[in-house]
Formats: sequence, C-alpha cells, structure tokens
Amino acid sequence: MSRSLSSYQFNAPDADTILLSGELECPTEFHVHRFILSAASPFFQDMFGLPQPSTLLKSKPVIPVSEHSDVLDTLLRFVYPVPDPIISSLDELVPVLAAALKYDLSYPTSAVRQLLISPRFVSTAPIRVYAIACRFDLDDEAKIASRHTLSVNILDAPLCDDLKHITAYSYHRLLDLHRKRGAAAIRLLKIPDNIKCMQCNGSAFTMHGSPKWWWEFERMAKEELTVRPCSDVIFGMEFLDRAACESKCPRCSGSILDSWRFLMELKAAIDALPATI
Repeated sequence: MSRSLSSYQFNAPDADTILLSGELECPTEFHVHRFILSAASPFFQDMFGLPQPSTLLKSKPVIPVSEHSDVLDTLLRFVYPVPDPIISSLDELVPVLAAALKYDLSYPTSAVRQLLISPRFVSTAPIRVYAIACRFDLDDEAKIASRHTLSVNILDAPLCDDLKHITAYSYHRLLDLHRKRGAAAIRLLKIPDNIKCMQCNGSAFTMHGSPKWWWEFERMAKEELTVRPCSDVIFGMEFLDRAACESKCPRCSGSILDSWRFLMELKAAIDALPATI
C-alpha cells in the first residue's frame, strides 16, 4: 500500500459491509470489515450474528447510522489498526465519546476517556470536562475534573452547553464540594503564637498579638478561598507580597520570609482536605 496508514480511506475492495453516515444530503459510505467491527464491539458482533436476508448475502449490506461522517471517521480510526486520530477540542470529543459508548466499543471508549482528562482539557476547561463526564456517567473522570474545578470560581464562570445535559444533583455536588472545602480551609487559617514581626510586635502592648501581615493575609485568603478553595493563589509570591504591602509595616515582609515553614505546613494542610466530589 503506497499511502500511509493515517490516510486510510475506508474503501478497501475486500470490505464486506458499508456504514452510511447520517448526513441527510450526501451521506458518506464507509466500506468496513465485519470481522474487525465484531472483534471490537459486542454490539456489532450481535448485529452481524443475526440471520441475513438472502438478497444481502450476495452483496455488501448497507447499514445507515446517525453519526456524522467526521465522527464516524474518527471512531473507525480508533477501531482499525491505523494510528489513532487527533481530537483537538472538546466539541470534537463529545460526539465521538457518545458514539463509542453507543456501539460498545471498548478501546475507543477507553482512549477518549483518557483524552477527556488529559491536561490540555482538564486544566483549561475543568467545568466542561466535569459536565461531560457526568453526562456519560463517567464517575472516575468526574472526580478528577472536580478537583481541577477548585481553581475556578464556578459561580462566575461562563455558561457552557455541556451543563444542559447534567442533572441538578451533579451540579449541586460540585457546588457542595467548593462550599465545604472553602469553609474547611478557612478554619485552618490560624497562626501560632511564635510568629512575630520585629516592628509591629516590638512593644509591650503588641508583643502578644499577631503580626499585621497575618491579618491582611487572613482577610484576603478568606475572600479567595470562598470562591476558589485551593492553595494555588494564596501561597504565591504575588499574594504574599500584597499581604506585606497592605500591612503598611516595613518589616512584615521579613516576617513572612521567616515564616516560610509555617506557611508551607498550612498549605499542606489545605491541600490535604477532600478535593473531589
């Protein structure tokens, strides 16, 4: 075969079945092999095991399907011994996943499920990934996506059509995760007595209090954790610098640096909180 496997066109002369794509105008014929589809899917195995009309035994049976030709082409490339297709967006992924589940195709289903929670999708669109996982009852993927949503203000996030396909129960679980984790993280915001600032705790009247930077850090951290209950922002250098500046104390920045061990322990405590639905 002179052409590469990636350009396989599903028109092999020895194919014994035709899948007809779902376009109303100009549907595409995919000439496929029964034994490949039967090996890949109990759905097709059962279909081809049914008695065939004698008129079809002498010709290629034509099986109309509802999937668009682009979706069918991508799905079949997962099934055939050719390189896996490239899916570059969630809009492309969803109909392929739906078709893989519909036809009980184990490898395409597994491949697309792994792709759904790949960094390029779950890191950039965690709410969409969560909604897609819930729509298709993919519990493991929904849990992974729910963890990634913690860095997003879900009440301020733009609406996506994927949310139309999930239940109120699934969405409520995500809201409940954010609410409970945020509240638990805020309860951890306590500073030990030995954390001091040489200036703002330098007199007999202030020596027993907390340094000013902590009051600013605590105030800002509560606001942040209420909408994004994760540690990524509040322990970043920019956030800590803001706390030092807001304190109006020239030595609070040094106190923050001296408190690095306490801050890392606090971060670890927040990170250890339940993070999935």
